[in-house]
Amino acid sequence: MDVFEAIKGRRSIRSYLDKPVEFEKIIKCLEAARWAPSAANSQPWEFIVITDKNIREKLAEIHRWGRFLRESPVAICVLANPRKSPNYYHGDAAAATQNLLLAAYAQGLGTCWIGVLNSSFEEPIKKLLNIPDHLRVLCLVAMGYPAESPTKDRIDLSEIVHWEKYGIKKKINTSELFEKD
Repeated sequence: MDVFEAIKGRRSIRSYLDKPVEFEKIIKCLEAARWAPSAANSQPWEFIVITDKNIREKLAEIHRWGRFLRESPVAICVLANPRKSPNYYHGDAAAATQNLLLAAYAQGLGTCWIGVLNSSFEEPIKKLLNIPDHLRVLCLVAMGYPAESPTKDRIDLSEIVHWEKYGIKKKINTSELFEKD
């Protein structure tokens, strides 16, 4: 799959089929995450793969926006280590998460990024999953085979891109850039 196809096709999936995700597909997603860029190549991330339904149920009870963790067959807790990258751990772990999401989509899986960092949900999640104090929980990722195909609108590029200085805009037409040859 072309990288632009994965970027434009990926959606946040909140409804999943009752079908297990193959171990190899999970590993491919984690491998993609591992190859994300990071400040000074610090690689300040770790991951907890959760397939136990009882644990996913407890996570859904803790996080008010994570109700669909109950039906996703996999949840991945993305951790960030401030000791390895004090100023950039959150951005580095976010890059790893994006790689994970794109790898999942390329394999026919659906995901949803559920933010945790700096929320009231972080400490209860750390307690539930036995996460050491020095690590931060960036997010949870629900993963499984999608039972929905949501649409995704995007703001026109001309509205969000400035050239040379803020406020200088150009009309940009991207419709032909991503069409198949």
